[in-house]
Amino acid sequence: SLCLTPRYHLTMLGRALILALALVAPAQAWAPAPRMSIAVFGATGGVGGEAASQAMARGEKVTALVRDKSRVTTPMRGEAGGAPMTLDNVVEGTVTSQADVDKVFEGQDVTGVVIALGGKTKDVGETMLTDGSACIINAMKKYGVKRVSVVTSIGAGDSENQAPFFFKMLMYTVMKGIFTDKNNQEGLFLKGPGSDLEYCIVRPGGLTLDPPNGIINVIDGEAGSITRADVASFCLDALDTPDFPYIKKTPCISSDKGTSWVKDRSAATQGDRAAA
Repeated sequence: SLCLTPRYHLTMLGRALILALALVAPAQAWAPAPRMSIAVFGATGGVGGEAASQAMARGEKVTALVRDKSRVTTPMRGEAGGAPMTLDNVVEGTVTSQADVDKVFEGQDVTGVVIALGGKTKDVGETMLTDGSACIINAMKKYGVKRVSVVTSIGAGDSENQAPFFFKMLMYTVMKGIFTDKNNQEGLFLKGPGSDLEYCIVRPGGLTLDPPNGIINVIDGEAGSITRADVASFCLDALDTPDFPYIKKTPCISSDKGTSWVKDRSAATQGDRAAA
């Protein structure tokens, strides 16, 4: 069953209180928060593209590492999306190259990282997630960055029994290699060189292209579906919320659509399966 967790955003009452205080407080006391600088790995995919787009909309500086700059486009939401998207800085390269990953951090004052990598094993190799994340961890330590959101999947690690039965069958067969890589990727943070970082390993249920509805449930039962946009929002909240409740945790998230879902394999999602 779904275990609903209260959202960590301000309630309407809280927002109203802040507005009232803003009207009477000295102007200097309400100066805007410093602009964050977000590095996104996987920005040509569904979740990574959403993270880059939403971070820009929040007023953050965004740097992305991609193999092909022409594939940096606005995220697909239903039939909408796919137009060229301008980010603050785009580095062409591969995530398994330490030199290329370092370029994302050089001179950018990065404050948080989103790792939303993916790919068919035959296209990106059997260990891309693990090798790429190791390069990112090295760069984060070199440049003093602590906060990172890592998107893996329901069924990874100790969430195996939260995956629907049919998805488990895929995990044990055609997706076995992918999940070996995902589990090793998570291990870098849970018990490896990234364990001293402020990580949040995000395990979403079935990903959809629907518009975001803002309903994000952290669950301990079988996973339901969730939009890529809402997953990206959760990842960004993990970066810019100082007391985010799931730091050094592995939350499984889904929305309000119950526990029945079908993996989205439409053409619009193919960017999810190409590594940076």
